[in-house]
Amino acid sequence: MAILVTGGAGYIGTHTCVELLESGKDIVVVDNCVNSKPEALNRVRQLTGRDFPFYELDILDTGALGRVFKDNQIDAVIHFAGLKAVGESVQKPLAYYKNNITGTLSLLEAMAAANCRRMVFSSSATVYGANPDVPFKETYPTMAATNPYGATKLMIETILRDLYTADNGWSIALLRYFNPIGAHTSGVLGEDPNGIPNNLLPIIARVVTGKMEILNVTGDDYDTPDGTGVRDYLHVCDLADGHVKAIDYVMGKTGVEAINLGTGKGYSVYEVIKAFEAASGVKVPYKVAPRRPGDIATSYADATKAKELLRWGATRGIDEMCRDLWNFLQKNPNGL
Repeated sequence: MAILVTGGAGYIGTHTCVELLESGKDIVVVDNCVNSKPEALNRVRQLTGRDFPFYELDILDTGALGRVFKDNQIDAVIHFAGLKAVGESVQKPLAYYKNNITGTLSLLEAMAAANCRRMVFSSSATVYGANPDVPFKETYPTMAATNPYGATKLMIETILRDLYTADNGWSIALLRYFNPIGAHTSGVLGEDPNGIPNNLLPIIARVVTGKMEILNVTGDDYDTPDGTGVRDYLHVCDLADGHVKAIDYVMGKTGVEAINLGTGKGYSVYEVIKAFEAASGVKVPYKVAPRRPGDIATSYADATKAKELLRWGATRGIDEMCRDLWNFLQKNPNGL
């Protein structure tokens, strides 16, 4: 039996594939490579010494997905596939609703047809909306999302809950994670988005490697200690480990459970810049720019539930996150 990883060639997907393979599990990967590279999967094979099937396809193609299930013994799915940039989602809402929501419906149809009813869904802290009470807890009501990207995650969570209500044979973990950064400690694998990156650390990476001129700090007038946005930054390898533990969790139960994955500590944009400069010895040029539409001031997790249900907790701090990213950049100055 194998775990199907949608979006498995992406940043979080590849690191999770490594953790799955190293834990002894078999995987099958599907990805349309819109924001990823097949080379990343070669790096996964290099790191683990294991091979696995890869299908370059779009999850909107239910028929193609059905053939993947027919050709492989799929026991559960980790669903990463989707567009993920907050700012872009404000500019292109229809693309986000079509890709993320319709793509998930297509996947669920293929899963149901194959009698595969175990899923770990890549959700997001954005489902908490502009809730002023931090740390965010799973018991908080989900709120109107501040951007279309978050709205798609919230709608998919609703769809999955409705699905379980209609058929209680499903077992689903909704992993609400915060801001993954860093890279594999080997430096072989890391984040290398296609096009212009939208998140803080990938932009810093482009700036210090000369691919971008300057970092725009989007807003320095938030109600935070230094005026810049505060986020819960999580090492991608810790996040990947959380997905492996979540797969084990859904295999032994039925139901739908929302679980935060975060460190429980927030860092401001300026604090992250300083941490990266300390890890790399390189100065990060930046300027203050207007706020991005849809951003909120502060977001960090209460990760108690993950410890209780998954026996999971983050083990790496901001210094390790920045150090591992710098190691990846030094070894891959031109990306993957």
